[in-house]
Amino acid sequence: MIQIGMVAGEPSGDLLAGRIIQGIRDVQPQIQVSGIGGPQMQQVGLDTWYPMDVLSVFGYVDALKRLPKILQTYYGSLGRWKKTQPDVFVGIDAPDFNLRMEMQLRKQGIPTVQFVGPSIWAWRYERIHKIRQAVSHMLVLFPFEVEIYEKEGIPVTCVGHPLAQNIPLDPDKNEARCRLGLAADAKVLALLPGSRRAEIALLAPRFLQAVQKLQQDHPDLQVVVPMVNAQRETEFNAILQQYPIRHLRLLRQSDQLEQSRPAAWDAMQAADGLLVASGTATLEAMLFKRPMVISYVLSPLMQKLMAWQSGQSKPLTPWIGLPNILAQDFVVPELLQEDATPDKLAKATERALFDFSWADEVTQRFMGIHLQLRLDTPRIAAEKILELAHAR
Repeated sequence: MIQIGMVAGEPSGDLLAGRIIQGIRDVQPQIQVSGIGGPQMQQVGLDTWYPMDVLSVFGYVDALKRLPKILQTYYGSLGRWKKTQPDVFVGIDAPDFNLRMEMQLRKQGIPTVQFVGPSIWAWRYERIHKIRQAVSHMLVLFPFEVEIYEKEGIPVTCVGHPLAQNIPLDPDKNEARCRLGLAADAKVLALLPGSRRAEIALLAPRFLQAVQKLQQDHPDLQVVVPMVNAQRETEFNAILQQYPIRHLRLLRQSDQLEQSRPAAWDAMQAADGLLVASGTATLEAMLFKRPMVISYVLSPLMQKLMAWQSGQSKPLTPWIGLPNILAQDFVVPELLQEDATPDKLAKATERALFDFSWADEVTQRFMGIHLQLRLDTPRIAAEKILELAHAR
């Protein structure tokens, strides 16, 4: 039986890993997968040693606070894999944790695969040297990344993005609204202030104040907010008490009839437009072809720490949102740091909701990107992972 070690550190990685495990099982049903993950991985048979919440940290300050637990998880997992000697190790995103793990396991002769490369094209390109030492094979999501790794002599395969296959090319808005009990003719905004504690703390107040301003001119505006877990819901509700809005509905993952379908997808599919934190959610929103406003805010301390570690005051690309990076253009607005004011967010979001001509243009651009990313990701990734496992 093939033994696979696997680590995912946050909900988006859990979702990706779940698809990959299922892809491997489709080719070779007799496998044993163990490591760190969440509910999506557990549904397809992960033997969970540690919950992925341990690794769901935001930045240096959060990481320092949780360092003892992270170290316990790291050394506990490393010790078990040194004893069990899996046929291959697969790190899903979480590069700070996984590249260290891969470095140690590769020294033991265990092939290592990193699925989702760190964003070296935007920050800290010098990490390429550590990747070369730690990783036997890179699986990347986006076509433009292949040239980067090939140039550096690192084996690489573009597998496309699994979400591009799972999200339909023409999502049915009315179907989602029927599922959520929303009127077909309602104007609906999806609000996604992030999946991490610090993101909720920094973005939710701005987003809610922006909605308050929007509802002054559009009092019937409906708002849906997906919650990734009960802890984030508690934090969001505390902020909502300070900035109450009308017609708001929280979408809980536990309420989903189909548990493998993220609540955020219902929100995106049902919405006319989105106000969303930069991250994987922007890619999902792009695949749903919804106009959006991307925002992000770092605390002053986080900004200084990032500048100190990276030696950069800004990304190497002009964009931070994945839809814009993939398009190599500002298809949708990005409001960051001091520009992420309630007034500016409200104005940009109003355009996303009510400018139909712009919405049509955005839809066409997003459709082109969706078609580029729509590969058979689970099959391509599974074949490469099994090839490395059998070659050991």
